[in-house]
Amino acid sequence: MSINRRQFLKMAGISTIAGLGGISAVGTLSRNWLEASQVTKDPKALIGKRWAMVIDIKKKMDEATMKRCIDVCHQIHNVPDIGRPKEEIKWIWKEIFEHAFPGQEHEYMGEDIKHLPLLVLCNQCDNPACVRVCPTKATFKREDGIVMMDMHRCIGCRFCMAACPFGARSFNWRDPRPFIKEENKEYPTRMKGVVEKCTFCYERLAIGKKPACVEESKGAIFFGDLEDPNSEVSKILRSQYTIRRKSELGTRPSIYYII
Repeated sequence: MSINRRQFLKMAGISTIAGLGGISAVGTLSRNWLEASQVTKDPKALIGKRWAMVIDIKKKMDEATMKRCIDVCHQIHNVPDIGRPKEEIKWIWKEIFEHAFPGQEHEYMGEDIKHLPLLVLCNQCDNPACVRVCPTKATFKREDGIVMMDMHRCIGCRFCMAACPFGARSFNWRDPRPFIKEENKEYPTRMKGVVEKCTFCYERLAIGKKPACVEESKGAIFFGDLEDPNSEVSKILRSQYTIRRKSELGTRPSIYYII
């Protein structure tokens, strides 16, 4: 029996599907039901138009609180402890005022203020320079303002690191997995040659939880939707004087500090 090219391709396609998913897949295809998988959002998920964070360094942010915030973030996100400053991977870390806010200091400022410790992390900019320079779109901004990293798309060019004015990105010079003290099986690990950073705990927002550092701060860090006038961060920003890191650069950071 002879068959033409169209019939051959049709039979080959059905055979491939049958091999992958069994006879039921063929039946599904024949009924035109085979579609791309859909992800259903958790009804408890936190939804926002532009997420932001306010860090109170004036009253509640002490050394112990900062350490807890750093430890919990790095533990749940499988951030490795390389042990070498030049190869350090960090999502959230401690910095002093003078370094975090260059240009804000002056010759009459007290040394206690200049060396005041505070937490810094990715500023989740509304106009992120890192997104503009990424050639593979491995770094991109979600509709809710979170600047994300797709480690599978990252080619390790480090353009985003050069563009970020906050030093908020780390590069894996070596395989980070052997340096993870206690792996969290619920969060993916990374590989050598990719960039990583804070993602505002998007995986926690998806199940109705606030970022881990916010919960661990015990009231020193606030989180909410800037577009919602009734959100906690919006109310704080209307009533308290706050500053942002390098706001003069026009990246429009989403991290605010009460000083």
